[in-house]
Amino acid sequence: MYLWIKAFHLMSIVTWFAAMFYLPRLYVYHAQARDKGEYATMDTFMVMERKLYRGIMTPSMVAVLLFGAMLVWLNPGWMSQGWLHAKLALVVALVAYHHVCLIYLKQLAADRCRRSATFFRVFNELPVLALVAIIILAVVKPF
Repeated sequence: MYLWIKAFHLMSIVTWFAAMFYLPRLYVYHAQARDKGEYATMDTFMVMERKLYRGIMTPSMVAVLLFGAMLVWLNPGWMSQGWLHAKLALVVALVAYHHVCLIYLKQLAADRCRRSATFFRVFNELPVLALVAIIILAVVKPF
């Protein structure tokens, strides 16, 4: 049972991160279209952003948290290890990032977001840093 849960946890992670990498990239294109006054293109991006966030990103996040909690429940000794505490802190930060993405989604949909395409390019890189750290923590377990 443990290996099945771990497999679904990993699949959920891959899906969640794919969405977290792609959604801010859509924000880059959305901001560029806004700056050019391409309103029809902006409408297309709004549909894509909403479907990605609601249909893929959020269900994936829920699955990551559910399967991760099941893994910890099956291995309660991990709760005494520092690597898991650090990993969970990063997961909390990613959940916050996920919700910040929703804020930007709503602002872009309402044409109230004034963030630049350059801002969203930098914003897009934040999950990469968390992913690298999480993988090192989960595999190497440095502390």
